[in-house]
Amino acid sequence: MNKKITRFPSGTVKIPPSKSILHRAVICAALAGVEVKLSPVSDDIDATVRCVNALTTEPQEGEGELQLDCGESGSTLRFLIPIAAALGKSAVFTGRGRLMSRPLEPFLDELRRHGAVIEQEPDAINVSGALRAGRYELPGDISSQFVTGLLFALPLLRGDSEIHLTSPLESAAYVDLTVEELEKSGIEITRDGADFAVRGNQEFAAREVAAEGDYSQAAFFLAAAALGRDVRCEGLNPDSTQGDAAILQILQDAGFEIELASTVRVLPRGGQISRRNRTVLPVEIDVSGIPDLVPPVAALLSVADGTSRLYNAGRLRLKESDRLEAVAAELNAIGADIEIDDDALIIYGRKSLDGGTVNARGDHRIAMMAAVAAIRSDAPVTVIGAECVSKSYPNFWKDFEVSAK
Repeated sequence: MNKKITRFPSGTVKIPPSKSILHRAVICAALAGVEVKLSPVSDDIDATVRCVNALTTEPQEGEGELQLDCGESGSTLRFLIPIAAALGKSAVFTGRGRLMSRPLEPFLDELRRHGAVIEQEPDAINVSGALRAGRYELPGDISSQFVTGLLFALPLLRGDSEIHLTSPLESAAYVDLTVEELEKSGIEITRDGADFAVRGNQEFAAREVAAEGDYSQAAFFLAAAALGRDVRCEGLNPDSTQGDAAILQILQDAGFEIELASTVRVLPRGGQISRRNRTVLPVEIDVSGIPDLVPPVAALLSVADGTSRLYNAGRLRLKESDRLEAVAAELNAIGADIEIDDDALIIYGRKSLDGGTVNARGDHRIAMMAAVAAIRSDAPVTVIGAECVSKSYPNFWKDFEVSAK
């Protein structure tokens, strides 16, 4: 689907539930023996619901290996592989897009070292065997999802275990969310620096599946507000521990004030400034812990009054697209001036963008980035493959174009 962006948000937008929290809450509920039933939320959450329900439901007589389609959800795949091994289930994990080529080593090797039998094929991962308790060692700079997957699985084992990180943990806030959700389900996790201690034979307590608003999705609307759209975000927790709540500080550093009430609103600092000509200050940001904020922030900074730098962004190359290259190339295609320097984006701000065509590359955040960039474009922006927003936010285009909600 091609989408020509001609309307922009105005009024109050109810931000959908946090995808990161929902993944975790769904898994905790299923491990407590609850069959999770949710109305369709997004492709990624639907994949987790479908797969974890299959893993935790008693098999029918004569049923063979479980066939688990993870769609394009890295969280689903990385969280559920160790759970399948902990439960002693035989399962075949599949996926689409770039999912099966995204990095899984040395995660799978460490699972094999503890009893899991894992055979990796180009388009599938076969899991069997039974995971054993013990000491697990993993680097922390490849994916925090490896740690989260183990934190779900290890409480199910007979003995006690520990996780030792051999390098600093990037995206640590996502692991903090995992620990929070586990604690809500009665699971005890002890953390000491780079180590996690996990007692075995724990039972998950049944609980409601719920989540606060998603800051990674709200960031697109908050960036739109910074660019002059009269839009407010509803459903966000001002005290959230979501890592992507950092968007509030980023906007303040870029010269804006944040009004936190029943809604979150972005205002220009120091008096009234016309919508079209609000000044965005350049910033330098270490994005190693907040990779999902790079697309909306890059769109915002492409019209900043100066040069910005988003650095430690190398892991963006391993997303649904090579997101580091895609952000630069697709914003440049509509008139931005961005270059890649190793693992950093150097963004030379312009007064406005030209407009034109953006290829979403099957990446939901690139499509949403284009919507923000279109606000300061002199001609309309058309997004090729705009339907990919269904991965995380199926109603994005409706919310982005509806006024006075």
